[in-house]
Amino acid sequence: QMDAFFFDKLPSTSQSTPKPRHETTQVHSRIDDIGKKVQDLVGKINDSRTMDQTIMDNFQDKLVEKVGEICGQMKEHMYTVYEENSHAMQATLRELTLVLESCSKLNTELHTVSQALAGLNRGLTLHRSTE
Repeated sequence: QMDAFFFDKLPSTSQSTPKPRHETTQVHSRIDDIGKKVQDLVGKINDSRTMDQTIMDNFQDKLVEKVGEICGQMKEHMYTVYEENSHAMQATLRELTLVLESCSKLNTELHTVSQALAGLNRGLTLHRSTE
């Protein structure tokens, strides 16, 4: 309806007689009103965009904060696991050290017994050869 009203007031290209000044003033007034409404709408759109940006900035800040918290928790858990693993590895290394020490002692004893048996074997061989 508004467009029809607006276009009804515009001069036709087939008319050669000028419109009265009152109608021209109304057309200019209508154009000014439309211009103001457009400016108001653009202002509202810009305000809405500003609000959207503020919302997104706040969301990003909260998201970064939350991610930081979660990363901190993950690091703490990771360090706890490292510590538990370190204790387990230390216990295993102590056991391995004891086993290696026992192996070394057994090797020394075996070497001593082997030398003693070799000495006995030589002694028996000499004794048999002298008989």
